[in-house]
Amino acid sequence: MEGVMDSKSNGVGFGTLIFLLFLGLKLGGAIDWSWWWVFAPLWVPVGAGLLLVFLAVLLIGVGKLLKKL
Repeated sequence: MEGVMDSKSNGVGFGTLIFLLFLGLKLGGAIDWSWWWVFAPLWVPVGAGLLLVFLAVLLIGVGKLLKKL
């Protein structure tokens, strides 16, 4: 029985497709971007996720600190 929580990833994601496009353009000489920007579709979502986790931990810590007062 397949439930609502069953999810599968089929294929590559949007960020991977954009990265491959940027990589092809960079290697083909069509763009003169830094390699940091070519790889940005891969590292920006990871960085944003880490930032959200950091902010959540910070807010939880502040909330616990305020409850003690």
